[in-house]
Amino acid sequence: MNTTNETNLANHSVVAKDDWRAARRKLLQREKELTHLRDQIARERRALPWERVEKNYVFDTPAGPRTLADLFDGRRQLIVQHFMFAPGWEQGCPSCSFMADHTDGMTIHLAQRDVAFVAVSRATLAEIERFRRRMGWQFRWVSSHTNSFNRDFHVTFTPEEVASGEIDYNYSKGPAYLTEELPGVSVFCKDDAGAVFHTYSTFGRGVEVMMGTYALLDLTPKGRDERDVANKMEWVRHHDRYAPEPAAQAGAACCATHA
Repeated sequence: MNTTNETNLANHSVVAKDDWRAARRKLLQREKELTHLRDQIARERRALPWERVEKNYVFDTPAGPRTLADLFDGRRQLIVQHFMFAPGWEQGCPSCSFMADHTDGMTIHLAQRDVAFVAVSRATLAEIERFRRRMGWQFRWVSSHTNSFNRDFHVTFTPEEVASGEIDYNYSKGPAYLTEELPGVSVFCKDDAGAVFHTYSTFGRGVEVMMGTYALLDLTPKGRDERDVANKMEWVRHHDRYAPEPAAQAGAACCATHA
């Protein structure tokens, strides 16, 4: 089912080459401002104070029980995707799966910069492994089924909290998101003595940092082409659940036809 908002591409402004170039150069200045602002925010992010992780979290992994410190896999930095997948669910969240689809190609490059990656879900390890095999992912994914990691990092909430109409998510309490599982990305650092520190977490739209598809869609004329609804990602499916792509229209331009 196509749930995207069909943006009208007709009647868009069309100008001569010199006018197009002038308009593009004007936008380029704004893009450079954004790039410099992003660099500045990254510096401020790195300057944030840290908090020591005092709890000894133990996760279920294919290699057996592992602590949070073990998940660094010999590196000093660790990125965690808080993947929405609760015990008893048939499958992981489609939006978190959309994020995860971008991961396998990145992990080898992250490792070159002293960064390990792992996804963490409350589902049991057996549930995680079954879904991982279906999706064909290779990145590390562990279960927090027996610990309070998700609760402590404000991505899992009790039915009572949800029913109250107010949960503590994205550094504020409110009713914006009322569900027992929510997404996030957290970063940790380990010192030479083995102590682990929480350095950063982002939630809500902050998790778009893992969604490279969105960065490319933002370059296109139709953009993200999403409906104006609360769940903008309603169009996203697990990658094995999209309808087959329609055949090319008759007469459509193709390099092969002009070879």
